[in-house]
Amino acid sequence: MTQVPLHQRKGSIGATVKAVLWGFLGVRRNADYQSDIARLNPIHILVVGVVMALLFVTGLILLVNWVVA
Repeated sequence: MTQVPLHQRKGSIGATVKAVLWGFLGVRRNADYQSDIARLNPIHILVVGVVMALLFVTGLILLVNWVVA
């Protein structure tokens, strides 16, 4: 099996978001994890992960401000 260079991996945005959401939950089958490693671009995973973490924190801040107000 030939390995595709990291910068040439083509993964859909949906698959990347799905992988990051499963990672946030901490629940993932090993076979799915290995599949994600093989086809997803690590840079895309990092970007989606940071954006989703910021959205999560912003959502928590907004929720707390709404409850306290």
